[in-house]
Amino acid sequence: MPMQLLPASAQAFAPRSAPNIVLNSKVEPWLTQTLKRINKIKRPLNSIPQHFRCLTETLGGPDAIWTLASLMLPKAPDADLCRDSNPLMEAINNYQMIHLEAYVVHIDMVSQHEVAFKLTPDTIEALVDYHKDIYSIDVSANTWSWPEKEGQVKKMQEEFVQAANRFVFRTGIRALEGLEEDGAGELLDGRSEDVKNAIMNMFLPLLPPPPRIVDVIHPAPILPNIQVGGNWWTPTQSLAPPQVDSWRVLPSTPSPTATSCSDNQSSTFWQDMTFHPVQLPSPTPSFSQPMYTSAPADFYSSPECMTTMPAPLPSMLPHCGIDFGMGMGGYNDFGWSQHTFAPQYAGAV
Repeated sequence: MPMQLLPASAQAFAPRSAPNIVLNSKVEPWLTQTLKRINKIKRPLNSIPQHFRCLTETLGGPDAIWTLASLMLPKAPDADLCRDSNPLMEAINNYQMIHLEAYVVHIDMVSQHEVAFKLTPDTIEALVDYHKDIYSIDVSANTWSWPEKEGQVKKMQEEFVQAANRFVFRTGIRALEGLEEDGAGELLDGRSEDVKNAIMNMFLPLLPPPPRIVDVIHPAPILPNIQVGGNWWTPTQSLAPPQVDSWRVLPSTPSPTATSCSDNQSSTFWQDMTFHPVQLPSPTPSFSQPMYTSAPADFYSSPECMTTMPAPLPSMLPHCGIDFGMGMGGYNDFGWSQHTFAPQYAGAV
């Protein structure tokens, strides 16, 4: 039921007054039996106005105080409690019983079918004192300190005072079955547990301020050394030209003409003149700009200076077999014909 439907007596800090009662066109039989049970003087209850008058006089009297629940709370802060080996004596010395007393402010048997209770001033004062003198000290001792801590504690106490004065407990209309003489009563069917939970929910914790948000600059992540299959980055061939043995490089100046040779010398010479494709690098210019690269030294190396070896000319070769026997009719002592070498060096002659 919305709060605006409650009477003015249900508002915070409002004085007590007669309860607001709304009855249906037909009174429930259980309500008639309850009113007959509590009345010392027999009075007729045959109409709606008679029920209304009986409820108003019974629940509006000064003695019409209901006990909603009872709370066992500490008598002092935790640091000041007595310690005893006997649990019973420790409980008696350190704890107190606070009875939650209230009075009826509203009865609705038409739309909401509920009854509303408001705490008595004495109960509100007992709860406020406990919150200020015991509960606030304990929660403050169990919370770390910050500059605005004392102000936060006072604010929490003020909010509890407002919540205790605004507290109104609503329950089903059948709660009136607990009505006793003089309008007093007690909640039945486990409704007291609901009252305890509602009261304890008003004891809010002391919350420290949230931590300040600090911008944290994270360093750039280091990429892992991932090995890519296939060795696509490693060069498969060396950029430097292959080295050639010094004894295989022919001198750049022609050798003196041999005056004599033998079969062994001739075969050895031509064997030495055998060239492979890897031993004949392409000619390079007389001067070239050195190549610079930023690649690691493990993969590249500076080009080495290589002496360009010119191709041998016919005049540089020894004339074995030609210097001998040219004056003997074109035949030498070995039986070779002059025409043996003539076609090979026709351009040179």
